[in-house]
Amino acid sequence: MPDYKSIKGRGASQNPPNRFEAQHRMRHSPDWEGSYPGTEFIQERARTIVAYNDSPDIGFEASINVYRGCEQGCIYCYARPTHEYLGYSAGLDFETKIIVKENAPALLRQTLSDAKWQPKVLAMSGVTDPYQPVEKRLGLTRRCLEVLLDFRNPVAIVTKNSGVMRDIDLLSQLARFHSAAVFISMTTLDPQLHQKLEPRASRPEKRLEALQFLNASGIPTGVMVAPVIPGLNDQEIPHILNAASAAGAVFAGMVPLRLPYAVSSLFEDWLERHFPDRKSKVLNHVRAMRGGKLNDAGFFSRMKGFGAYAKQVRALFSLSCRKAGISEEMPFLSTKYFKSQHPLQLPLFY
Repeated sequence: MPDYKSIKGRGASQNPPNRFEAQHRMRHSPDWEGSYPGTEFIQERARTIVAYNDSPDIGFEASINVYRGCEQGCIYCYARPTHEYLGYSAGLDFETKIIVKENAPALLRQTLSDAKWQPKVLAMSGVTDPYQPVEKRLGLTRRCLEVLLDFRNPVAIVTKNSGVMRDIDLLSQLARFHSAAVFISMTTLDPQLHQKLEPRASRPEKRLEALQFLNASGIPTGVMVAPVIPGLNDQEIPHILNAASAAGAVFAGMVPLRLPYAVSSLFEDWLERHFPDRKSKVLNHVRAMRGGKLNDAGFFSRMKGFGAYAKQVRALFSLSCRKAGISEEMPFLSTKYFKSQHPLQLPLFY
């Protein structure tokens, strides 16, 4: 792989080939100095807003994604290859070409108003962060939450951005009907490692602040320790859980590093640039959890890994949860308070 230089504020330093494209265009020089790529926001009028999955190892059936691509630039993001379906690269394109579903709130209202809609927990989001930087300006996530509150349809949010605090007013109202829960994703407490791993995501202390404010507002709040990167942040598991518990987290989850498709080459390049002395150790441990490969797409094993090292990490997580007083179970979210607005249906609750 060419020796690409790091780009300030970006996780990736290059655009690897799109696996669906026969041709790939490359810059003549890999040196980006003086020409840092800016972010382009591409408007899209989506035809649907609720995405469904039937994967047995994913804890939600349906999700909402108001953005495609993510400016936060987390180098490890398993969602990077989804950009290839749009004709882009999983590298810099994923961080710099953000698809904005401008009609998402209207589509969501239309969906929930349909007489065929069966109330269910909606995840925000299953792919890219609903509170990535542009959300502060566009407010698409907030407007979707307003719709969900109108219908009292339950929602579970996963984010690594403290911007979720802006919507405490809506989430606390949903929580009164057992219809809201928030996972704050924490990868590290080390500010230097954070800056390299997740250059445009909220700092660790801001995420802990979000946990504190969400919990104080009566919103069920937990921490997602993800991804656990062997040889890089696995030793932080007890410290992250203790800090999260002190901030008010009451439940926790964990997912080991996944490196699907182009993410594996991007992550290898990132290790070479930032931690060349640890590269072999990290990758060997990943292979130990993934059956000798850098990725395992099998149901259940992809979310947990397998082998002695994976069991060791899982045991450390469970023990640390018990010591921190945090449950490994997400709180139950109810659909019984759903308030239908279809003109031919009478509401169940007033």
